[in-house]
Amino acid sequence: MSNTFKIRRGLDIRLLGEAEKTIKEIPTRLCAIKPPDFHGVFPKVLIKEGDMVKAGSPLFFDKYRENILFTSPASGKVREIRRGAKRVLLEVSIELAAEQEYIDFGAADANSLDKAAITEKLLKSGIWPFIRQRPYSIIANPDDDPRAIMISAFDSAPLAPDFELIVKGHEEDFQAGIDALKKLTTGKVHLNISKKQSAQAFVNAKGVEVNTFDGPHPAGNVSTQINRISPLNKDEVIWYLRPQEVLSIGRLFIQGKLDPTRIIALSGSEVENPSYYKTIVGASISEMIKGNVKEGNVRCISGNVLSGTKIEKTGFIGFYDSQITIIPEGDHFEFLGWAMPGLKKFSFYHTFLSWMMPRKKYRINTNYHGGERGFVLTGKFEQVFPLNIYPMQLIKSIMIEDIDQMENLGIYEVDEEDFALCEFISTSKINIQKIVRDGLNLMVKEMS
Repeated sequence: MSNTFKIRRGLDIRLLGEAEKTIKEIPTRLCAIKPPDFHGVFPKVLIKEGDMVKAGSPLFFDKYRENILFTSPASGKVREIRRGAKRVLLEVSIELAAEQEYIDFGAADANSLDKAAITEKLLKSGIWPFIRQRPYSIIANPDDDPRAIMISAFDSAPLAPDFELIVKGHEEDFQAGIDALKKLTTGKVHLNISKKQSAQAFVNAKGVEVNTFDGPHPAGNVSTQINRISPLNKDEVIWYLRPQEVLSIGRLFIQGKLDPTRIIALSGSEVENPSYYKTIVGASISEMIKGNVKEGNVRCISGNVLSGTKIEKTGFIGFYDSQITIIPEGDHFEFLGWAMPGLKKFSFYHTFLSWMMPRKKYRINTNYHGGERGFVLTGKFEQVFPLNIYPMQLIKSIMIEDIDQMENLGIYEVDEEDFALCEFISTSKINIQKIVRDGLNLMVKEMS
């Protein structure tokens, strides 16, 4: 069965530096798991610096949900357990061994197992954290029976990776992952694809309901897809994940081991040769960008330019990210820049003449082009926000911590990434995504 949904409200930001559709292998010397990637997790460390671990060895677990394990993506030596203020755990890094060893979790046919057996295997291997839930965008509770599971098989963000390219040739692993996911819910498993996609792994997938989406960003956001397919109500739960995470699940059952393989799109205007790289979960980006970044001050982002996380040139890829974006740092100012024609500047408000060139691609930096100012009603957020809620009113209700109003305005349906475009076009220059995350964290606290 296939359904088609047209998304009309949104905004595509065309940037220079799209990754060439070729996959290169690159050696990985370091990798890391970063607890800040996991909302609502309070880590308790199981190892110490200098310990030897295998791929699949537990590194830490969630203090309040002890069955949620976070395991090493590779075998080697625990290089550093890095902490921040108040001893908050920021990073556990591993120095990879020359020969990789894996913990054997046992191969199995997911079709012959029940939910309890599949859940146990996913928990012990450390793959369970790949499965997240709405509301709140936190790691799914294994004890829940989700109303549905969403596999978002395309990304509409600027310079987003092509999941069709990543999954091509791995149809068996993808189907095995779907077979395991089907056992975790009494509802449907939805495979959400773009109108432009035609990969056999997606089109011929069995046991899923295929939904086709057409339209601008954020058509690829999970919230947009849930809103169109089956809107989320209070006390309901939907789980979601991306295709690479489905592949990891499938390989666990086929091979019986944790397979940490990740295809990462290295993109952005400041990359000399944007391309795809085959590496592992949480890999260091230093080898990937070595000799491949233009001169000047740049910002490295794990994820996309709208909702990604700033990292250093020696930093590590985020647990859920399939993209590294490198753009110029906005550390310079233009005298009377607002008075120029702005043919090289992206303009949502038609401030510059560039709005007359809709196919043009831009080299955008991180400059705010202004300072923080009053947060006033403009009516513009609704033009790029496709959900049937009032974004401005919801943000303001979060700012004053009005729980009842937040519920009435749809806090359960959203994630911070859904407000990335609002933040991009906002004239107030405030950090809207952080406000939304603070609101979601408040709801988790109040509802638990």
